[in-house]
Amino acid sequence: MSDDIDLRDIEAFLYREASFLDRPDLDGWIELYTEDGTYWMPAIEDQVDAINHISLFYDDRVMMEIRRRNFVHPRAASKDYIVRCSHIISNVQVTDSTNDGLTVTSNFQCVVYYNSKQTLYAGRYTHELLTVGDEFRIRHKRVDLINCDGVLGSIIIYI
Repeated sequence: MSDDIDLRDIEAFLYREASFLDRPDLDGWIELYTEDGTYWMPAIEDQVDAINHISLFYDDRVMMEIRRRNFVHPRAASKDYIVRCSHIISNVQVTDSTNDGLTVTSNFQCVVYYNSKQTLYAGRYTHELLTVGDEFRIRHKRVDLINCDGVLGSIIIYI
């Protein structure tokens, strides 16, 4: 990774990802991921892996593509009501850096309005980012909800 990468560049990338989810524009969002990218939402606090434990989500690129296509399909249940989201991201920190990428943590709050119901999600993101030319790509995103082990309704869209 180049030494000239500024925290503002990382924040701008995270805000761009949030903007795709807020619209929601899953076509644009999925393009931020590498071909081997994963999205993981653990079901318990401090869960060590997604393979040997149940997760709320553990999607590879193929599963993300399936969810994306289903989300925009005219007969999809998600089309019964408008989905509106608002993400707030803060406390962005680089926790690790290598020649080709970095690990970034941040806090988030996300409000989702769907089917006349407003739901608040909050927690911590961990992004493993690759540098591809002058851009970032998401190799892995972990979403640790503060209430991951609580009662959750249906999560209609990626958070």
